[in-house]
Amino acid sequence: MRRRLFVMLATAAVLLVAAVVRMSPVSAVASDPYAFKNVRIDGGGFVPGIVFNQTEKNLVYARTDIGGAYRWNQSNKSWTPLLDWVGYDKWGYNGVISLATDPVETNRLYAAAGMYTNSWDPNNGAILRSTDKGDNWQVTPLPFKLGGNMPGRGMGEALSVDPNKNSVLYLGAPNDNGLWRSTDYGATWAKVTSFPNAGTYAQDPNDANGYLSHKPGVLWVTYDPRSSAKGSATRTIYVGVADKANSVYRSTDAGATWARLPGQPTGHLPHKGVLDTVNGYLYLATSDTGGPYDGAKGEVWRYATATGTWTQISPVASSSSDDYFGYSGLTIDRQHPGTIMVATQIAWWPDVIFFRSTDSGATWTRVWDWTSYPNRSFRYKMDITEDPWLTFGANPQPPEVTPKLGWMTESLEIDPFDSNRMMYGTGATIYGTEDLTKWDSGAQFTIRPMARGLEETAVLDLISPPSGAPLVSGLGDIGGFRHANLDAVPSMMFTAPVFTSTTSLDYAERSPSVMVRAGSFTDADRPGDSHVAFSTDGGANWFQGGEPGGVNEGGTVAAAADGSRFVWAPKGVAPVYSAGYGNSWQPAAGLPTDAVVESDRVNPARFYGLSGGRLYLSTNGGAAFTATAATGLPATCKFKAVPGVEGDVWVAGEGGLWHSTNSGTSFAKVPGVTGSVNVGFGKAAPGGTYLAVFTVATIGGVTGLYRSDDAGASWVRVNDDKHQWGNMGEALTGDPRVYGRVYLGTNGRGILYGDRTGPVVTPTATPTPPATPTVTPTVTPTATPTVTPTVTPTTGSGCAATYTPGNSWPGGFQAEVTVRNTGATATRSWKVTWTYGGDQKITQLWSGTLTQSSANVTVTDAGYNGTLQPNAITSFGFTGAYSGTNTPPATLTCTPG
Repeated sequence: MRRRLFVMLATAAVLLVAAVVRMSPVSAVASDPYAFKNVRIDGGGFVPGIVFNQTEKNLVYARTDIGGAYRWNQSNKSWTPLLDWVGYDKWGYNGVISLATDPVETNRLYAAAGMYTNSWDPNNGAILRSTDKGDNWQVTPLPFKLGGNMPGRGMGEALSVDPNKNSVLYLGAPNDNGLWRSTDYGATWAKVTSFPNAGTYAQDPNDANGYLSHKPGVLWVTYDPRSSAKGSATRTIYVGVADKANSVYRSTDAGATWARLPGQPTGHLPHKGVLDTVNGYLYLATSDTGGPYDGAKGEVWRYATATGTWTQISPVASSSSDDYFGYSGLTIDRQHPGTIMVATQIAWWPDVIFFRSTDSGATWTRVWDWTSYPNRSFRYKMDITEDPWLTFGANPQPPEVTPKLGWMTESLEIDPFDSNRMMYGTGATIYGTEDLTKWDSGAQFTIRPMARGLEETAVLDLISPPSGAPLVSGLGDIGGFRHANLDAVPSMMFTAPVFTSTTSLDYAERSPSVMVRAGSFTDADRPGDSHVAFSTDGGANWFQGGEPGGVNEGGTVAAAADGSRFVWAPKGVAPVYSAGYGNSWQPAAGLPTDAVVESDRVNPARFYGLSGGRLYLSTNGGAAFTATAATGLPATCKFKAVPGVEGDVWVAGEGGLWHSTNSGTSFAKVPGVTGSVNVGFGKAAPGGTYLAVFTVATIGGVTGLYRSDDAGASWVRVNDDKHQWGNMGEALTGDPRVYGRVYLGTNGRGILYGDRTGPVVTPTATPTPPATPTVTPTVTPTATPTVTPTVTPTTGSGCAATYTPGNSWPGGFQAEVTVRNTGATATRSWKVTWTYGGDQKITQLWSGTLTQSSANVTVTDAGYNGTLQPNAITSFGFTGAYSGTNTPPATLTCTPG
């Protein structure tokens, strides 16, 4: 990307010249045409800005803090993503701090893009320009960073188009960069050196990492179009600044000079500034912080432009003890300009409050009122049929209800053409109504989600098991879902327990109904809950296990191939393993803290860990790990084992992509891959035997999503320059049931799934994966087992079974039975029998075949686990029901075959 800077000595301003930018070069690697769609969740993140065009009906845009920008489609009431072309090299452009839609030439659209102003985003911000409502873009890089995901991102809009002369735009910039202006439709920009105040407020000026010390700076620009004729630059302009003592400035000469607006209120930040040109009022909504997560006091003010008179019109004044919130979302009904609305910027308890006035703020009504505590009356009703998960699985006590109206309501907008339509953004979705004026007649209006097509989740892990639901997701902020239908919104996120973020998922490859997830939440909120949970029905229902002391974050977790045991590496806590469903955890000896753990997909005794560029192997179910001889692996990486092939492991990370066929004893670096983010596997190509390999990687100089049908010998790119999704690949997997299907996780654009659209090409042969390592082992592997068996095999044949009770709850229980070959020869099959002393009834069993008659139980092997070498073990588990007592059986009989 090229940038040219010119010093304009006459004005001492920096002029920024546009660059037409191709975000990614054409790949030299072959491509395979794909169609991509979002796995439907609807919303899932904060929507800080909704912008209605003031002259074209139904032209509406929304901006997100990490998921780009969207355009509303009235025909099907959905949103179209506009920034999917943003590539990995400019991922920060998906943080949109402001949008501006041109009221004169309504095809023109502008976005101020850049995610972080500290070191987290390596790039500066940019102005994105479109002349076709966001279908295509040009880019003007800026000489400073923008903060679409920084504190104060809900204030604004900082980017604006002059309604009288639409070639003129203004941009309010953060961090002492002041006010900027373009006079050529955003192609070039110069700093307005006459503007006197760049903004002084920071949430925490001493924050060392540069996040809370961010200064939101110049917040919004509002024009008074009455001050000049069409075709001439608007003379009277109001600008809001993040400065509690000097928050509003005005120019009356088209931006040549500026002055602090006399008599203005002080002590708060002006989140919004909206002008009613019919009645001549400038309205301010203020809060004591920049938000979006906090704010305890605020005010609403009205400025009479003709007289210069300020009037406080706060629904609840900051001087009142009833004010525990600031204000932000502010809107005018342009069909009836005396009608205005304002929202509490944050009011966590019991809920956000909307206030409505039909007399320019002289009097207000509330969207809900207290009756007799804890009861409330409501002017609205909510219908979340389309997105039922918005209850968050909560069952609150009055005065709280579910679903909540929202939180972080920085944007509240009445359609300028339709008094009945309103949209507002929350921390989870966009809500709206189409019968708002019922408020004024005393009837209840209906609020519904209006987020279809807007997918803003941050995806942390994905699994696609060979049976059951095709996809299970681990998400930031809203936990995750079991996706039985990729094109329908799931009914509920994971519960019992609820994780704020699910950091890791796994399933048992040979018993895929067994799943495990690990996650994070605020421990103080739920001190009795665990950070690990299990399912035995493919993710439909979950129960929590125990956990070792000190766990606060989920880390990574892995399930044995047969579901008999689990290895867990919580963040900051030494890794552990459990034989069964987490009733007790034992130290995983030899595995470093914060290692990434995975399981072999064939051998239930094998687990892998990666830490500091070394791969660790366990051959005894996670009890002990030993570093393999392989070196040269990346320090930070993702890795997975291949289903159906014991010891087949792929590692993705900085510098390349690595493949092992001997359980990590040695690795071969895959030719042609210079860097990778993640790797996953899907169904083999027709006629092939090795699974399709998917990777987000740099191949031929292009970072993209690739597939190989020949174990990495050759690759095809399956995305294109228009489908890059910024920061993608934290989660990635193929589908074991549909050849070519890939599931891709993004950081803010949700889950994408892609299917091939071209003809199927049958490979002539599937090459054998390379066996010669390109990384030379530094230690000769030993053939001696790391753990010596403590039981000496006996002569003849025999087996023993041990019954271990698990979790229990009123009327239900869980247990596990371990089967050990105690003989000197291998078993071909086994059978375990016992008799319960009560009315226990097994309701579901895995890794075995069940027969129960009254209290008599018989379980035989599942086929794949019938062969046990001497002293080898396997296990099966089950859940059951009872109404009397649940005493474990006294004796189990094991018979080998």
